[in-house]
Amino acid sequence: MGNEQKPKQKMGFTIIKDDPTDGHKGFGIGSLSLENVSPVIIDVDEGVARIEIGAMHARSDTERGIKFTLNREDSEGGKPYWLVWVTIDFKENGPYYAGVTACEMVVNREKRRGYKVLADHVNRMDKSMKRHIIVDHMDAKSKNILTEFLSSHNKEIWDRSEPKLHIDLSVDSPEL
Repeated sequence: MGNEQKPKQKMGFTIIKDDPTDGHKGFGIGSLSLENVSPVIIDVDEGVARIEIGAMHARSDTERGIKFTLNREDSEGGKPYWLVWVTIDFKENGPYYAGVTACEMVVNREKRRGYKVLADHVNRMDKSMKRHIIVDHMDAKSKNILTEFLSSHNKEIWDRSEPKLHIDLSVDSPEL
């Protein structure tokens, strides 16, 4: 039993070779890595999505200085975020969004407290790298933000992606 778990360990946190933010603060700079998984953080209230490479190690600007707990009450009144793991892979006709998985996060700056389930974040990153799409649990506004981000980041990559991604991100109800 012990031995079966070993290969999994390796997955851990992959260092992205060419950090597109090049040491800058990384607000909207940089692009999704073609080599691996990239963390995209959606600020639901602001209606923006941006790549935050620091999230690979739970050190994004959004997370910095926040003590995260598993108790939602600790961060009550905080801002909702989604951490989305985006993995790009290649088909014969070019790159596509192969893995896209979303994790919930709440940050209350005033209280310096936040809510997230770290195990969930790690699992979802792993799932994204294994080409899974897990976005149907997101709220309508966030789905629209993510759709806009992915399609405007690269229309061709978006168009080549699996129908599941388009279907799971589509918003049919006027929930907004």
